[in-house]
This record gives sequence, C-alpha cells and structure tokens, in this order.
Amino acid sequence: MTPDTNYFQIRIATSERDLKAAQRLRYRVFVEELGGDGPLVDHENRLERDEFDPVVDHLCLIDSRRSAEELDHVVGVYRLLPGSRAAEFGRFYCDAEYDLSVLRDCGRSLLELGRSCVDPEYRGGSGMFLLWNALADYVLDLDIEVLFGVASFHGTDIDVLAPSLSWLHQNHLAPSELRPTAKPEGYQDMDLIPAERIDRREAMVNMPALIKAYLRLGGQVGQGAYLDRAFNTTDVFLLMDTAAMSDKHRKFYESRWQQQQ
Repeated sequence: MTPDTNYFQIRIATSERDLKAAQRLRYRVFVEELGGDGPLVDHENRLERDEFDPVVDHLCLIDSRRSAEELDHVVGVYRLLPGSRAAEFGRFYCDAEYDLSVLRDCGRSLLELGRSCVDPEYRGGSGMFLLWNALADYVLDLDIEVLFGVASFHGTDIDVLAPSLSWLHQNHLAPSELRPTAKPEGYQDMDLIPAERIDRREAMVNMPALIKAYLRLGGQVGQGAYLDRAFNTTDVFLLMDTAAMSDKHRKFYESRWQQQQ
C-alpha cells in the first residue's frame, strides 16, 4: 500500500544522522539486495559509503513515522554532485568507469546523479513522485543543463542482458558530442544483436525501472556498458538534457499522480 504523503519530507541531508540513514538504506539495497561491496563499506554497522559522501548533496526522502534513532527514516535517496564541486574535488564518480572528456568540454553546466535507491516498500509510489520533483527543483535552482550518471543492471551475465543492452544502443545512443565511452578495463560492447532481431518486449522485461524512467524523459546512453564486478552490476551511462527534461518530467509525473488519486 502506498504510504500517505503527509508523512513524507524531502531534504538535503544536513546531519550525521541523515547521512548514516542514507548509507544504511544504500547498504540494504546495494549490498544486501544486490550483492555489492566496496573498500569503504562498513559491514559491521551496515553502512554503504565511499570517498564521495563528504562532498556530494544527499537528497533524502524521509518517512517521519520511522525512527531516526534506528536510522531507518530515510526511505529514498539521490546523491548529487554539481560540476563545479566535482572540479574542486578533482573528479566525478563516473570517471572511474567512463571517459568524460566530451562532457567536460561541452561548455554546459553538469550534474552527476548517483547511488539512487528506494526502500522496496516505497518503490513506484507517491514517494518517488516527491523525490523526482525535488530533484527537478534542485536542477532548476542550479541552472543545470546536463544530468548524467550510471544506472545498473543486476548481474554481469551478458547473454541475459544482451537484448536490453542492444535495444539501448540501437534506439537511445547519445550524439557523439555528448557521448562518453566506457573505459577499456571494464568495457562491454552493447551492440550485440542486430536491430532487426531485437525483441522489444524481451528487451524491456529485464530493463531496470530507473532506466525506463530516464528513457521516458528523453534519456540517452553512452558508448558501451561497464562491468562493475565489485558491485555485481553492468553499468550503463545515462544522460539527459534538462531543456527537454523539465516539460516531459512534469507531464509524466502529473499524469502518474492523477492516476493514484
């Protein structure tokens, strides 16, 4: 059952408790649910964390009925890294997997999205509507022009993922001037099945909901996927032009919201 939105709050994490609750949610999703790991993951305290956490903004969806003392009040999170802050820090998270030269040279304001996850109880409900609208407000406030980040398929079995990866490559490839390429050490070709042999239904069955949502907003993909074996995922680079996103975002989510009333 979708929780009543009166219980929700949206805020950028400003306290250590909010940050740890976001990391606890990430642990439940990325480590316990998806089987990931990393050098800074704290298994004893069940916190999924890394070196970017101190420099990004954590956009948190809060359920005020849940206990902040038990660190389960954050039920959705987006990690946001504006381009200006990434320049000061020295890199984006995606630099580890993709060559971002074309984006750095495009002359447009950038925002990297990462570590997006939602508690299973809240997926597909009104909480996501609130979280995406807060993200849209953040983008407009900072005059962001290009959003990007990696979205993940669970697992690294390319035979299983081939229809989805091929569909993305054939139908949603970004223009060359905005198309980062996966780095050689993890590069996985996405052009695996000829266009005429791709079964759209089969491709969509294994497509993660987050990727589908980005595609509805005009999202495009980079060149090649990246095999992240530490997190047991196959990552795809996604980018969106906010000039197109704003209008599509509001129409799509307003229609979804009306359907839930």
